[in-house]
Amino acid sequence: MLDAANAVRSGRVSPTELTSMMLARIARLQPRLHAYVTVTEELAMRQAAIADREVRDGHYRGPLHGIPIAVKDLIRTRGVLTTAEMPIHAQYRPDYNATVMDRLERAGAILLGKLAMTEGAGGDHHPAFGPAPVNPWNKDHSPGASSSGPGVATAAGLCFGSIGSDTTGSIRYPAAANGVTGIKPTWGRVSRYGVFPLAESLDHVGPMARSAADAAALLAAIAGFDDNDPTTLTASVPDYLAEIGAGVEGLRVGIDTEYNERDAVPETVAMVREAGAVLESLGAVTQHVKVPDTRELIDAGFASCAAEAALAHEATYPSRASEYGSLRQLLDAGRAATGAEVMKAQHARVVFSRGLEDLFSTIDVLLTPTQPLSNLTIGQMEHVWTTAQGRALMWRFTEPFNMSGNPTITLPGGFTADGLPLAFQLVARHLGESLLIRTGYAYQQVTDWHCRHPLL
Repeated sequence: MLDAANAVRSGRVSPTELTSMMLARIARLQPRLHAYVTVTEELAMRQAAIADREVRDGHYRGPLHGIPIAVKDLIRTRGVLTTAEMPIHAQYRPDYNATVMDRLERAGAILLGKLAMTEGAGGDHHPAFGPAPVNPWNKDHSPGASSSGPGVATAAGLCFGSIGSDTTGSIRYPAAANGVTGIKPTWGRVSRYGVFPLAESLDHVGPMARSAADAAALLAAIAGFDDNDPTTLTASVPDYLAEIGAGVEGLRVGIDTEYNERDAVPETVAMVREAGAVLESLGAVTQHVKVPDTRELIDAGFASCAAEAALAHEATYPSRASEYGSLRQLLDAGRAATGAEVMKAQHARVVFSRGLEDLFSTIDVLLTPTQPLSNLTIGQMEHVWTTAQGRALMWRFTEPFNMSGNPTITLPGGFTADGLPLAFQLVARHLGESLLIRTGYAYQQVTDWHCRHPLL
């Protein structure tokens, strides 16, 4: 993305040329990959023409100016179909933008369209919206959920970057499955105004891109306080790109071997160990730590997510239950939850968050897998998610950091023997995005996993 931005700024390529090229690629590959729900071709070309004039006249807005991107279909976009892949919203065209959308437009980004997702970000893909997105590395393998469209589109070159959301891992799973970089920012770092909620105290909005640097440019555009979202943080937004090359000399990297390797497959274990070795070779210092116990937190996270999801849908569920698909399972669980169960979950959340805060007084970043299993087939993924045991296994490295609100970055870290992407995760203290981006950038300067593309 930043390479394209430099080409636009220098005049070597125009936003219209970039947009036309990307729309042609979407037309060719969308029938195979199903990454988009809606392609906004006319809007994109209008925005590109405006960007052409502005750049030519010297009114360059920054690294997103004239760059074609796409957003998950739960981000309200004025006049554009925004469904959250729910039949009750199948014809919904908002009369206002989500704050994230306003900020992308202000940065000069060009909207290619709205990207596919699971129903309401909490169910399976709803058949009313056509086939589910297809993993571009192997059609038999899961593309991750719920931001599956953003993951597939970014990996397949159907946009230069995308915006997803993450409640229990929904940026990180697709980033891992599709071999791209994803940032789940600190809770409150990015406004959720105008974004369909799943569980508001767990929902995070963040970027997915080919590299840490590209993701940094997207995050810089969308982050910051918003009067329309009282939960946004007032802290100023750093210039992530200005600080990106500072290196990791002396960086304290925490590794909990038992936490990382319990029930993890050998490919994942080896990949995470190698990531630690690479960071050490760059001057970082690894140290053994103990991650606060997450066992109670997994059930607590499910209870919190379900109860909040039921609240988010109370205006239409169960009154319009017949229009819902698999999301009903989560909403029914939330409606059945007792006050005692919800408060027990909140207690577990507070205890874990405090323990994590103490941990980050001794380290700068925590290194973990993104998921313990390697890139799963669609059948394996469906089996895993049907049991509480499977959910606990998959959520171990993702959901706790939604409960605590800490920022994470997921980075491509290798490939399976079958040629499918593997990924690891770095976690930092609240508002530690700059450190995560800098660490990810340093890692990607000496590795090429993020440069590899699926053959399409």
